[in-house]
Amino acid sequence: MAIQLLCNTHLHHHHYYHKMLTSFSSSSSSSSSASSSSSIPFSSSFNKIQRSRHAIFNYNNNFASGITLRRKRNYKSTIVIASSSSNTVSTQHWNSDWKPDKSASPSLSDILWPSAGGFVAMAVLGKMDQMLAYKGLSMTVAPLAAVCAVLFATPSSPGARKYNMFVSQICCAMIGVLALAFLGPGWLARSTGLAASIGFMIFTRSVHPPAAALPILFIDGAKFHHLNFWYALFPGAAGCILLCLIQQVVVYMKDNFKF
Repeated sequence: MAIQLLCNTHLHHHHYYHKMLTSFSSSSSSSSSASSSSSIPFSSSFNKIQRSRHAIFNYNNNFASGITLRRKRNYKSTIVIASSSSNTVSTQHWNSDWKPDKSASPSLSDILWPSAGGFVAMAVLGKMDQMLAYKGLSMTVAPLAAVCAVLFATPSSPGARKYNMFVSQICCAMIGVLALAFLGPGWLARSTGLAASIGFMIFTRSVHPPAAALPILFIDGAKFHHLNFWYALFPGAAGCILLCLIQQVVVYMKDNFKF
């Protein structure tokens, strides 16, 4: 449709110029004086038409280039605004990470009961160490201290969920046993065990940060090597059962005895 319209417009202009040229030739053939007198206005009118067409063509080109330039400027300004806003958000996030939480200060009871729970937990585990000393076993290991902090200080966090805790404790301990068996003691076994533990916790949605230390504890702790796969249950999982019982007492005391 558009092509047909353009063709009709072109033919209309062609017939118009043809009529003008025909009238000009007929008038020039009648008399030379009339021809010389009429050629001047025809030439001037023809030049005006040509200048008009060129002016319209240049105007259209300038208008199109102006729209393109404005679009480019708007696109660049959008990019600048977006980048500046993202930089602002990242800067605010970076600054907030290095500042203390501005929420309400914890009460004395919120500080005392979790601390008391940690003290009781390590005291009980230490007593169990004395009972198991003749077998060369130990319950007071660093990962269980980290479990105490998670259970007592942040009992509602994802890492304190029982599913996260027991799945990660058991499986990450087994990963440490396999890493030592296949790679031997050294940096490669430690790195592989830690990487596999992190990947496993993310895949199973059971992230429990203290469990990531169990593979390294087994690889570097010669006193645990004779346990083999029993290490998956002791001391990690067995110790967590005791810590869960103490956590229930700590949560009860925090909720009912505030000061």
